[in-house]
Amino acid sequence: MASQDQSYKAGEARGQAQEKGGQMIEKGRESGEAMKDKTKETAQSARERAQESKEQTGGYLKEKREAAKDKASETDQAAREKASGAAQSLKDKTGGILQSTSEQVKSMAQGLKSTLGMGGSGDDNKSGLENKEN
Repeated sequence: MASQDQSYKAGEARGQAQEKGGQMIEKGRESGEAMKDKTKETAQSARERAQESKEQTGGYLKEKREAAKDKASETDQAAREKASGAAQSLKDKTGGILQSTSEQVKSMAQGLKSTLGMGGSGDDNKSGLENKEN
């Protein structure tokens, strides 16, 4: 009977070991599935954050691009206004110079007429010959 008793206990131990092994394998599967699910969740979360970041970056770049465009437009307008003002100032100055030059030429011509005896009466509409006849 000792042999039967030992055989029974050995069988019982083997059955318990198989049960324990089965439980461990099941726990390993469950753990593997949990890790797989967690990895999927982490990957999905990373994809979502990457998409959000991409959208935020796109919005940021759009804002910066618009700001640069506005600044360029303002600079262009200021340059146009400055150039227009400079052109007007130059026009005013050259107009003054031409007026002054014109007056000097008239004065010189008047002096030359007087020297030549062509404009003694001060009447600019008459030639020197007509003045001599009077």
